[in-house]
Amino acid sequence: MPRPGSAQRWAAAAGRWGCRLLALLLLVPGPGGASEITFELPDNAKQCFYEDITQSTKCTLEFQVITGGHYDVDCRLEDPDGKVLYKEMKKQYDSFTFTASKNGTYKFCFSNEFSTFTHKTVYFDFQVGEDPPLFPSENRVSALTQMESACVSIHEALKSVIDYQTHFRLREAQGRSRAEDLNTRVAYWSVGEALILLVVSIGQVFLLKSFFSDKRTTTTRVGS
Repeated sequence: MPRPGSAQRWAAAAGRWGCRLLALLLLVPGPGGASEITFELPDNAKQCFYEDITQSTKCTLEFQVITGGHYDVDCRLEDPDGKVLYKEMKKQYDSFTFTASKNGTYKFCFSNEFSTFTHKTVYFDFQVGEDPPLFPSENRVSALTQMESACVSIHEALKSVIDYQTHFRLREAQGRSRAEDLNTRVAYWSVGEALILLVVSIGQVFLLKSFFSDKRTTTTRVGS
């Protein structure tokens, strides 16, 4: 027979792990230093961001232009000494991974100075470091190791789902912007065609009226 209280302990343990699993499903912790920002970049403007990074830290910069013009922007990444680590001109989207060679403040800038009239909407994701461990290093019984492995697998799968959702949201926003721009152009073209049709119709009416109007003729009598 099981000892008194063993069922209660197992139920409590199952409840704790159930709560942990539910929290894992609802709240997925992101990378140690991830930053996701969507911002407006006006024409003839430049926007810079700064991040303090320690040496030997792996970082990834990913950006995409969502709306505006030809969907392109200039990007530049510098280390604390001003050395250029990454520089691209008129890029629609790109990703760059590097390892910090020294401690200090790293700067990355987005420029729309080449554009005179069009402002842009830019999204970027700057990840610093790797994910923290999901579980602390503690000695656990073997029965819980499989549950930990399952939780880690679910955690990785949910991170992939979040990444896919982010990319699909960006594509949806970009597609919606293109559709709205095309709709505006079609509307202007339709109004222009209507005005041209109205002018041509009025011109034809006056032209036909001139064909059927009576023309006065003058006669001159010659006396004998």
